[in-house]
Amino acid sequence: MSISIKGDKEIDNTYSIRNKVLKINLNENIYGAFAEIGAGQETVRNFFRVRDASSTVAKTLSAYDKDFSDAIYGPEPQGRYVTEARLKRMLVYETDLMEERITRDKHPDKLFFTYANTVTTIDFAKKYKGHGWLGIRFQTHPKEAYSEIILHVQFHETNAALQQITLGTMGVNLIYGAYYQHDKPKKLLKYLFDHLHKDQIEIDTINFTGPVFEQVDNRLMSLELVKNGMTDAVMFSPEGQNILPANALYKKNILTLRGSFRPVTRVNMSMFEKSLELFLNERKVDKDKTKVIFEITLSNLKAEGEIDEIDFMDRAKLLCALGQTVMISNFQEYYKVVEYFSQFTSERMGLTMGVNTFMDIFDEKYYRHLSGGILEAFGKLFFKSLKVYLYPLKDPETGAITTSENLKVHPRMQKLFKYFKDNGRVIDITDYDPEILDISSREVFQMISEGKSGWEDMLPAETTSMIKENNMFQKSLK
Repeated sequence: MSISIKGDKEIDNTYSIRNKVLKINLNENIYGAFAEIGAGQETVRNFFRVRDASSTVAKTLSAYDKDFSDAIYGPEPQGRYVTEARLKRMLVYETDLMEERITRDKHPDKLFFTYANTVTTIDFAKKYKGHGWLGIRFQTHPKEAYSEIILHVQFHETNAALQQITLGTMGVNLIYGAYYQHDKPKKLLKYLFDHLHKDQIEIDTINFTGPVFEQVDNRLMSLELVKNGMTDAVMFSPEGQNILPANALYKKNILTLRGSFRPVTRVNMSMFEKSLELFLNERKVDKDKTKVIFEITLSNLKAEGEIDEIDFMDRAKLLCALGQTVMISNFQEYYKVVEYFSQFTSERMGLTMGVNTFMDIFDEKYYRHLSGGILEAFGKLFFKSLKVYLYPLKDPETGAITTSENLKVHPRMQKLFKYFKDNGRVIDITDYDPEILDISSREVFQMISEGKSGWEDMLPAETTSMIKENNMFQKSLK
């Protein structure tokens, strides 16, 4: 049988789970181990139900007992087993064991893989819906170094047995995708939901590594997750790696800045620096337990109805170079951002915004879909002790400065605004540089796109250097 593992000309999502498994089983070169902890052996079960499983399944293991699991993979320092670190340890251990036991001399054409998952399904009281990590370490050529796909999922079904079946289906999709769709990572990502619905399971982080994925930027994969509705928000680190929001935000104080950052300007960085100073001076806010998030919504990424990936990557690289953690979300309203964060922490939260944006949140038209209207939205927005740090606005014609002391909201909203203002929930940023208030991201972007000069001093020095060295934003203007 040919060693070829190229994808079919047909659309792969027409394949049933059974047919996907059969195709893998009938390829005499694909051979690997299964290690599944926490929800039974749902993935490998699909392989046993189809003929020729013996040609694919080298070993299957469910080290369900913690002591037994520790004896194989080693103890977890934090005592937590549903973690990315645990999954990686499983993948490496089982792959090394297979390489040790199956000689290449005897099996020169074998393409080894290890599939693993470590999950927890919904608890008896149905308080926690369950989540988990799954991944595959695999080869597409016998002498090739291993590549990996690792993802985190959140279960949405309210029945443990259904969650197990869902996990098994996604596991098959992952193994099939690794071998037959690895050259099309965006399609691979989409096809992970073959024969599944997004109401059943959510993927909130994924990372592709290894020689097969050398050209893959995981920040673009993050973007795909949100674009395809696989999750509401994703995060990536300054290093460009997708990170699990639950881990990054767990029990943290969170300060968030929303913007287009196209590009990030001195005003953006001033807003960040000055609001962070105020935030860290708040009671019970520990610097070591504080996370700053630069958030970009999908609506801020769209140009003429479509998302320009080159434009997105320009923004992402500039923010990462400044050492920032970035979140991409489909949240248009600010209260949804706060609701999202409140899943992971009950600590202090802060939102940094300009006067124009702040005035927009008092517009009732954004809350007509809520039964409680703007009052319901504000009840969610000002979660516990959340505060808004307000950056002033300068009128380009008169030079007048607008702050919370003199801004105008709709007459119906005045009492609501006064309530939050008088209770210290809206804080003016007063220590600002008046000379940079005229800087506009839109004007800077226009100047860069048109090849004009004079914008350089409007941005952080490192940002200006990166834009010039890499010719950023040159292709964004149509």
